[in-house]
Amino acid sequence: MLPGSRMPGSTKRSTTLWLRLRSGLARALLALAMALTLLPGAAQAHTLLVMGDSLSAAYGIDPQAGWVSLLERKLGKGYPVINASISGETTSGGAARLPELLKQHHPDIVLLELGGNDGLRGLSPQQMKVNLAKMVERSRAEGARVLLLGIEVPPNYGPAYTNAFRNVFTQLADEHDLPLVPFLLEDVDLDSMLQADGIHPTAEAQPIILANVWAKLEPMLADDADHQR
Repeated sequence: MLPGSRMPGSTKRSTTLWLRLRSGLARALLALAMALTLLPGAAQAHTLLVMGDSLSAAYGIDPQAGWVSLLERKLGKGYPVINASISGETTSGGAARLPELLKQHHPDIVLLELGGNDGLRGLSPQQMKVNLAKMVERSRAEGARVLLLGIEVPPNYGPAYTNAFRNVFTQLADEHDLPLVPFLLEDVDLDSMLQADGIHPTAEAQPIILANVWAKLEPMLADDADHQR
């Protein structure tokens, strides 16, 4: 149209009708999308955060063969898995890193697998317990539940230290009412399924580790599904 000319009446009415229809369609689609999110059983993403050391960081093997990657594939797209594990990490290092990770990822479940390096360095089991308790409390304060993954130190550290170390995980589970995997490497053949360093599991051990974790994690996920119904 030329500047200053008027739109014919029929064209103006058609344009107005089209704009109303388009606006009405947009509102209807928005309402439908909101309704679907409120339907019982509607799919919602549940983020899992793994805070671990080399046992969860797939040290010495293909990262895709590690138990955390196997878990991610098992869960599928509805359950994003953030693996924040670092080889060599201690409970004090994990406690320092956790607050920022919680703010960044807003996980629904935190899988806490730390303590092995504290034990290998002969650090105080009591201080390890304090650090892990801080991580549990901080996770819960941000609305996340915690699954505690226990580990053990070799018997050559002596029975007193070995027992004190093991008891940290059972005491935390009891005091904070946490689901606990008592020993992450349960059923792993420590004669044939460890790498040359005698510490880190091979790729063949990873499905066994996942099975140990899954036995405690699956009920937690089932609880989430029940709450959505």
